[in-house]
Amino acid sequence: MKKKNVKSPNYLDRIPMHKECIGWSVDNEGKVILEIENKGVFNRFAQKLFKKPEISYIHLDEMGSFVWPLIDGERDITILGKLVDEHFGEKAYPLYERLAKYFQILDSYGFISWSNK
Repeated sequence: MKKKNVKSPNYLDRIPMHKECIGWSVDNEGKVILEIENKGVFNRFAQKLFKKPEISYIHLDEMGSFVWPLIDGERDITILGKLVDEHFGEKAYPLYERLAKYFQILDSYGFISWSNK
């Protein structure tokens, strides 16, 4: 049986935006902290039975903390990559592979959505 020729999404052309339910702040060192509310039946059960927190705090690394505030629903990943390159230089390389993986992870956890522009 022959596989269908299915294109995987080109993350470089996509335009990310924050999900409205994700709160965030910046700590003293300039690192971004995402504030994720743990919702749902399983989470409520775990909160009552195992004393799990209602809010989880996700600490982003240096590059993630630089990129997160730039996500505005207007810039695509190629433009974000140029800004990262200007700021970090070779320290960010392999640049677009890292950015694509970063956005795949953010997407898989539901921290971002994609603009239809």
